[in-house]
Amino acid sequence: MAPNPSLSKHPNLDDWLSVRADGRVTLRTGKVELGQRISTAIAVIAAEELDVELERIDIVGAETGVSPDEGITSASNSMEQSGQAVRLAAATARHHLLARAASALEVDAASLEVADGLIRSTATNRSTTYWELFGDEAFAIPVDLDAEVKSPDEFRHIGRRVVARGMEDLVNGKLGFVHDLTMPGMLYARVVRPPHYHARLRKIDETVLRRLAEAGVRVVRDGSFVAVAVEDEYAAVKAAERVAGVTSWNTGGGIEPQDVFERLLVNDRVSLPVIEGVPRDEPVPALADPPPEATVTLRSRFESPYRMHGSIGPSAALALSEDDRLSVWTHSQGIYTLRASLAEALNMKVDAVRVVHVPGAGCYGHNGADDAALDAALVARAIPGRPVMLKWSREDEHAWEPYGSCMAMELCASLDAGGSVVAWSHETYSDTHSTRPYPGPNGVGPAQLLASRHLARPLAAPTSQPSMGRHRGIHHNLDPLYTFPGRRLVKHLVRDLPLRTSALRSLGAYANVFALESFIDELAEAAGADPVEFRLRHLADERAIAVVEAVAERMGWNETAPAPGHGRGIAFAQYKNIKAYVAVGMELEVTDAAEVRLHHAVIAADAGQVVDPVGLAAQLEGGLLQAASWTLYEEVRFDRDGITSCDWESYPILRFDNIPEIDTVLMDRPGEPFLGVGEAPPGPTAGAIANAIRDATGLRLYRLPFTPDAIRQAALK
Repeated sequence: MAPNPSLSKHPNLDDWLSVRADGRVTLRTGKVELGQRISTAIAVIAAEELDVELERIDIVGAETGVSPDEGITSASNSMEQSGQAVRLAAATARHHLLARAASALEVDAASLEVADGLIRSTATNRSTTYWELFGDEAFAIPVDLDAEVKSPDEFRHIGRRVVARGMEDLVNGKLGFVHDLTMPGMLYARVVRPPHYHARLRKIDETVLRRLAEAGVRVVRDGSFVAVAVEDEYAAVKAAERVAGVTSWNTGGGIEPQDVFERLLVNDRVSLPVIEGVPRDEPVPALADPPPEATVTLRSRFESPYRMHGSIGPSAALALSEDDRLSVWTHSQGIYTLRASLAEALNMKVDAVRVVHVPGAGCYGHNGADDAALDAALVARAIPGRPVMLKWSREDEHAWEPYGSCMAMELCASLDAGGSVVAWSHETYSDTHSTRPYPGPNGVGPAQLLASRHLARPLAAPTSQPSMGRHRGIHHNLDPLYTFPGRRLVKHLVRDLPLRTSALRSLGAYANVFALESFIDELAEAAGADPVEFRLRHLADERAIAVVEAVAERMGWNETAPAPGHGRGIAFAQYKNIKAYVAVGMELEVTDAAEVRLHHAVIAADAGQVVDPVGLAAQLEGGLLQAASWTLYEEVRFDRDGITSCDWESYPILRFDNIPEIDTVLMDRPGEPFLGVGEAPPGPTAGAIANAIRDATGLRLYRLPFTPDAIRQAALK
């Protein structure tokens, strides 16, 4: 079995699972619930291996010092890491409990069967239960990495449709989010923001500050970090507005206006060749001439702008500082890394900081949640003994979260006389996709948190270094799964770009796959080949072939043609070449007003053994819709004075009136390892939309998003 980082950190069974005397089973996981139903899937796995009903499973919310440290809930790793860890933990517990039952009942363990925690011997008909045998005891044994797990023909829970944990409360409006937390004596806080990243506080009208203090408003100042706190939430909003109106800033030169797509190519950068998905610290080979057998060589450049997470609920956090200890309630995706960075930022011992995960608006990436946690902690430390609920505004979230980087992709390929690819080059230019607050040397962890750059003793934004792991950041899915010879793959980490960036769902894979799959259609067209046939010709992986064929079949690819004015496209990728296989087909219409109307989408996915089919389908469909929004609408805009796309009018997203009918095909692989799927659909979705627009209009679009203006401009060229 491949090493599991979660079990390497937490090898003891008691870290993961407890059997209680009241007939309940408690699970602990370090992966947090973001609406992706990970808690449901993990509960299903545990119920299966323990032979208990799903309703008996309780999952402890992620909390430092209580839950296993499983790093960050990201990279589509949760099922492969936490899911497998819980599976082995539950299997270990079951075997241990059966051995104890055999001894207690004085029977051969082979005669025992379990139903909902009731253990019965078929030889004597004597019985006991998990809770009678073991309730509230500690196992005090390690998880058996070789524990025998159930085979698919024994499954009673895995693969069945279940209602997501917490769904009833969510639908009824009873589910509590971090924004809803209350505590006795709580203060509500708001941050007074500068105009842009580089502005620094000059002065605040002291007369207004005195009047606010008389009204019970606390103003917290530390360098250019300014916040207000008061007992009434609406009063906090108004006080922040009042302070903002009497605050002056040294704005310096502002954010330099620039064509970021030009700057991606001309700025200083670190350039590395990528071989088999891994960057090498060696010179980049020059682009070679086409090989002798080449009959056609194509070159194209594709571009993707800055995008934001677009969380429907802005970020928030609750903090309480008392007795030299700090507690923070947050919707962060990495409670342990955040705790370490908060402790360093505040000059506290790590074990004096407690971080508790509470659900917030999902984002699939690094949005403002960690920044809001430091904001709340700074105010709480200035006002000890009082809980502080700090919420970001919509403008805060849009203007201050770390964005997904702009990117440029340059592709070149040659075909031989038979229409097969004989040479391939793909270069990607991008800022970093990873500024999460991982602790490290020279204060790099806290320096990634927004407020640390505005304090009286500010931390400079660290210089990003290239990710050197397999399929990481910029080079996510840079290496295609297709059987292309003569690959030349290059990543360029570009310096001195204008906006703050970090992880956004699928990182570099979204733009890389958009470019790659668009270019595949260009090559198919040059070869006079059908796009589906061309892909299948260059695929050797049977599971990849199966998802492409499934989409083509469900769309009736070879049976029907699109209606006039309509087009259809297909695209494929295996996320990071090791996780879920996903193919997407899209049928759409481009109207006379150059608007793209999505009509029908097909997703085929192979994520290994399917545990929670409803949750798996929801992740796939949600990923398609988010990517459709990026592809058709989303672009962060800015000028010298700051971010200008600060609301849903200036930063439009996909609305209900353009959601296609979605047909989702799950290709279950009983007995195969779980494969992460959360970040797999975006790239194929963008590629399928681009290819469908080409089919509908004859236009090949190279720069995202595909707005009506972009389509009209392409038509004029």
